[in-house]
Order: sequence, then C-alpha cells, then structure tokens
Amino acid sequence: MTTTLQRPPTETPRLNVRGRSRQRRENLIGYAFMTPWFLGFVFIIGGPVIVSLYLSFTDYAVIGKTHWVGLENYFKMFTKDPRFWASLRVTLVYLLISVPLVQVFALFLANMLNRGIRGLPIYRALFYVPSLIGGSVAIAILWRFIFEGDGLLNGLLKTLGLPADHSWIGTPSTALSTLIVLNIWQFGAAMIIYLAGLKNIPVELYEAARVDGARSWRQFRSITLPMLSPVIFFNVLMNVVAAFQAFNSAYVVSNGTGGPADSTLFYTLYLYQRGFVDFDMGYASALGWILLIISGAVAALLYTLSRRVVFYGDE
Repeated sequence: MTTTLQRPPTETPRLNVRGRSRQRRENLIGYAFMTPWFLGFVFIIGGPVIVSLYLSFTDYAVIGKTHWVGLENYFKMFTKDPRFWASLRVTLVYLLISVPLVQVFALFLANMLNRGIRGLPIYRALFYVPSLIGGSVAIAILWRFIFEGDGLLNGLLKTLGLPADHSWIGTPSTALSTLIVLNIWQFGAAMIIYLAGLKNIPVELYEAARVDGARSWRQFRSITLPMLSPVIFFNVLMNVVAAFQAFNSAYVVSNGTGGPADSTLFYTLYLYQRGFVDFDMGYASALGWILLIISGAVAALLYTLSRRVVFYGDE
C-alpha cells in the first residue's frame, strides 16, 4: 500500500491578494494627493485650452451671441490681415537677433567667471540681478525713460558732443533695437546655467589639451563647446520660448500700440489687442493657436538639430 504525500496548502494566493489590496490603497492615497494638481490642470490649463480651440472657430466677442464661423478666422488671418504678418515678422526678428546675442554674452561672462577670480559670488549675484527685475513693468518704464528723445541716452550723447536729435523708441528703425538690448541685458539666468555647466567639465581634458599644445581658442572649440552643448541647447530652447512670449516690454514702451509703425508689435501684443481691446476673442483664440503651432514647430526643429550637434557624456 502506497501513501501519497500532500503538500501543505500554500499562502501565496492570500499574500498576493493582500499585496494587491495594499498597492491599490497606496495608489488611491497617491491620487488623492495629486487631486489638487488634476483640478488645477483641468480648470486652469486643460479646460481653457479646449475652450480656446472651440472659440477659434467662432466670432465670440465677449458680449453677445457666439456664432460658428469655421475656418474663417484662420483664412482672414493669413489672407486679409497685414498686422498678423507684421507681428510675426517683428517677433521672429526679435528672436533671431536677441537669442544668439544672449548666448554669446552669457557664455563669455560665464567663461570669465569660471577662471577663479576673487569675489565670484558677488559678481555672480550682480550679473543675475537683471534677470530678476528685467522683465518687470518698472524696468520697461525705466527703459522708455532712457531711450526717449529727451532721455538719459541722448543726454549722455549730447554731453559727449555727439548728435542726439531723435527718440530711439519713437523711430521705427531703432525702436525694436531698444527692446533687443533690454532682452540681452537679462542674460544673468543663462550665465548662471553656463557657469554651472563649465564647472562640470573635467579639468583633465584641458590639461591633456595643453600638453598636446592646444591653445585657448582650440580648447574652447574642441572641449568647452562640445561638453557644454546640452547646456547651450537648454538655454537656447528656453530663450526661444521666452522670445515668443515677450509682451511686457513692448506693451510699456509703445503704450500698448506696438508703434511706431508697428515696429514693436510683438505677436503676443497683437493677440492682446485683438482679444482685450477689440474684444474679438474668437480671432484672438485663433492667433493663440497659430502661435502654439509655430512655437511647437520651432521647438521640434531644435530637437531635431540637437541630435547632430549636442554631445552627451554617455555617448
């Protein structure tokens, strides 16, 4: 007679049930803590975005009834609105000039500060201050006071015996330049990021380059730029996004008109005029979506180019 040994009943199923129950409870607790973020996203970001997409196909004017007009706002924008093209041109010129210059100034000063000068924290703080206050309305008002016809700049030029008979912000050929200078003046944030990136480059690479006879410019071109390329890409991307969103300086300097002769009519300023001055919210929503598409396309282009020019340490 043979006997069959039976295994004792295992506790695995019960443990699995308990584990799943505890995991489900932890997930619910996590979702509960995330509820404020979800509500904020739905009612402050996601909801308004969806509503603005709907309004871009209407003639919503805040007061009165809303009528569906389909693609009429977009057709009008591209075929019958010269100020749309003017605002887009001004924004792109501002971006293409100011963003590279900000990188040059920020990287140059970061490279200088990285050489171990005395009082580095003081210089770092002083250079960073303009980034904290540069985008404020008060600084824009000060900028207007400097570049007006009887402003500080013309007063200084007259003191030096140089001709100063026109307003820098009142002349179409120079008005945008004053805003570009204001943006370049705010290079502090980019400089701090560059300085942090320079601190992370191994010193051994420079020592080996000097042993091989490489001079400063060759070291900068062959070591600094490749090793710093992820930081450069980040700064360029952030400055491009900020350039598309520029508003305060143009609004204050031009009194909200974008003048003279639309020379400071940034895209966001024109969007503001159509939405909050003309109360054409449907058209303003269409402008906002076009801006989103353009900025998204530029960001995608930068990401595509980064695959060829950005070097990461683990590659």
